[in-house]
Amino acid sequence: QVQVVESGGGWAQAGGSLRLSCAASQWFFSTYTMGWFRQNAGKEREFVAAISWSGGHTDYADSVKGRFTISRDNAKNTVYLQMNSLKPEDTAVYYCAAAPGIRGLTPTPSSYDYWGQGTQVTVSS
Repeated sequence: QVQVVESGGGWAQAGGSLRLSCAASQWFFSTYTMGWFRQNAGKEREFVAAISWSGGHTDYADSVKGRFTISRDNAKNTVYLQMNSLKPEDTAVYYCAAAPGIRGLTPTPSSYDYWGQGTQVTVSS
């Protein structure tokens, strides 16, 4: 059974930090691109960041570049999203997702095969 489970969401003040974690099933993790997306009610799911299977390549949305950092630990089957200098507009449900490594650092949600249940991040001004 494939599992992708996020944790670490919560509340922060503007300018603060949060760290999201995503644990995934062992059998595919080390060969898959991992991505983070976010979504607010009534809006489309938005790409946040992605990291290659090796961790050697990353990509970020312009809106989070310089503030968020994606990383992974293949030994622990876990990917992280360190979020610094948070802004109220970062408020959303954050989702972790997995895509076959051959698809590269894709920002397209439909390219990802497996999704977590999401974790709420709320940033107050």
